[in-house]
Amino acid sequence: MQDNVRKPLDRLSEALTDEMAAVNVLIRDRMASRHAPRIPEVTAHLIEAGGKRLRPMLTLAAAKLLGYPGPWHIHLAATVEFIHTATLLHDDVVDESRQRRGRPTANLLWDNKSSVLVGDYLFARSFQLMVEPGNLRTLEILANASATIAEGEVLQLTAAQDLATDENVYLQVVRGKTAALFSAATEVGGVIAGAPDDQVQALFDYGDALGISFQIVDDLLDYGGATETIGKNTGDDFRERKLTLPVIKAIAQATPDERAFWARTIETGDQREGDLDEALALMARHGAMAAARRDALDHAARAKAALQVLPPHPIRDMLSDLADFVVSRVA
Repeated sequence: MQDNVRKPLDRLSEALTDEMAAVNVLIRDRMASRHAPRIPEVTAHLIEAGGKRLRPMLTLAAAKLLGYPGPWHIHLAATVEFIHTATLLHDDVVDESRQRRGRPTANLLWDNKSSVLVGDYLFARSFQLMVEPGNLRTLEILANASATIAEGEVLQLTAAQDLATDENVYLQVVRGKTAALFSAATEVGGVIAGAPDDQVQALFDYGDALGISFQIVDDLLDYGGATETIGKNTGDDFRERKLTLPVIKAIAQATPDERAFWARTIETGDQREGDLDEALALMARHGAMAAARRDALDHAARAKAALQVLPPHPIRDMLSDLADFVVSRVA
């Protein structure tokens, strides 16, 4: 297959093969536990489930793009992956999920207590890792991101089933639960490389915009993606009564009868056979899916624009192509 048509994530992975191998070694080493064998069992189930490791790759890519020779970007990338894995373990408990990346969730295979406590362990491990480079600024960025992620998840608890939730609140939730780790991942790569402030800001802006676009696309795929593509069942967000962007846009234009439907299915949780099809029909009637896709495209364009501050480099081109690829999944 020609290089220019292969997935940007695959090309980025190949460019970072040695660095990712070092990250994987460090992850396996640090997820070990001498006294609690369930910790590596649960962690390995999720970490080795075939995820793309996008977030740690963003850290490695940012550092390599700016000429950093190492070694501390490896620790920062592993930190990012541990934070991400911890949040997934916790999310699956909160959402009572049964599938993640096409496999049964840890809380289903073991129990909720194991998932929560192993998630706590990984958060603790992530803080041990982020201290080791001895860089106060990267520590501050990752610590702040961890707090923002938790804050975003709590905000989602109160906003997810409230029809008053608008697009501004949605973006606040997304910036917390998704974009905060994307932007921290890219930003710390620039900081550890000693990049000037304008380049570090550009990396932050890229990660923020990419993360928002990524989440909007994920929300869209939930209502139209193949299960094998997204690793969960189509309509899970509806069944879990989550107010994602397509639904928010449909509600904003809803008639009184339509609003009553959303109140029954989302706020009250009284869902009946055929309701998912009705939800899809209402979103189609108001062009909600197309409008959400336009928003994803706008954020992808913002991500690409941010990269122009950075020096020309093959990795910069791959990051730009990655932004296009994220939104191409809902072409």
